[in-house]
Amino acid sequence: MTIKYKTIKEMRKMISHKEISNKEIIQEVYKLIDENKHLNAFITLNEESSLKKAEALDKNPSDLPLAGIPIAQKDLFCTKGVRTTCASNILNNFIPPYSATVIENLEKADCISIGKTNMDEFAMGSSNETSFFGNVQNPWGQKLVPGGSSGGSASAVSAGIVPAASGTDTGGSIRQPASLCGISGLKPTYGRISRWGMIAFASSLDQAGPMARTAEDCAIMLNEMCSHDEKDTTSLDDTIPNFEENLNNSLNGKKIGIVKDLDLSSLDNDVVAVYENSLKEFVSMGAELVDINLPNLSLSVPTYYVVAPAECSSNLSRFDGVKFGRRSENPKDLEELYIQTRSEGFGDEVKRRILIGSYVLSAGYYDAYYKKAQQVRRL
Repeated sequence: MTIKYKTIKEMRKMISHKEISNKEIIQEVYKLIDENKHLNAFITLNEESSLKKAEALDKNPSDLPLAGIPIAQKDLFCTKGVRTTCASNILNNFIPPYSATVIENLEKADCISIGKTNMDEFAMGSSNETSFFGNVQNPWGQKLVPGGSSGGSASAVSAGIVPAASGTDTGGSIRQPASLCGISGLKPTYGRISRWGMIAFASSLDQAGPMARTAEDCAIMLNEMCSHDEKDTTSLDDTIPNFEENLNNSLNGKKIGIVKDLDLSSLDNDVVAVYENSLKEFVSMGAELVDINLPNLSLSVPTYYVVAPAECSSNLSRFDGVKFGRRSENPKDLEELYIQTRSEGFGDEVKRRILIGSYVLSAGYYDAYYKKAQQVRRL
């Protein structure tokens, strides 16, 4: 019995009914990865420890929600003892001594982290073409991008290699690749999932979330990913609901806001048709569509392109060749070590965003750009 294209729920049923062993699942996952090498969805695999955990679960079965489920982890979650690169040359040899809270939470639910997925370098991009390890391919076609930055995670789920994967979303990096690859993806409320151990791009925007074949699987994952974390000062200290609880509730009486300010004229006709058909579907399910106004919507992208690069230039200053990661060889002094390490380690897109961010934070332009962007963001 194959696991290809199976959901978390279906896989759990197969395991509980003893239709397949945990070890057989993991063996098939790595076979599927090998058969789909052309997708370039993975950077680092975790085969030996994954098989050991699967064998342990076969000997001592677990009833935890993700027991034995193979999950691919985006390669910017620090994972203890496993290379974590952010798809960047500057972290090509980085092996963290600890795991991100997201990884810990998922593994406490007995999932099996089978490897680290390819992504846009430091999550900067929307097509998964900025990775030092080469671009990821969309399973739906050779000439199609999978979206980014969580393109490797989306591609792996879409190809049926794994039922689910972790992703992160700073400005669409879960939702957009999920859409482009035809799977479900969710950016949770900021603070709902701990950012501790997530290598930062833009700290005030970054948020981890689930990517899976169905909304139900996203809910199952989200239940395990969430926790209040004292190590993250932005972590939400609130009751965590059961995200599976209301999945099958009727939409009767629910109101869905339709943004009148959206300009659909720049979209392809087939995309507009999908959007309009989805609205009809909601109405047929009993929902009420209500027009709403977001008059400042047009300012969101320019605001993002000030705030995000500013935070990125600050966050990425730690990658200097001194503390961890790549170090340039034979620099003549400390300044040259910094310059050469960063020049060799960062890709073009990352360099561009660091330059923009440094500019908008500089003494002469801080008030005109960064401060103004924060005011518009608040508005």
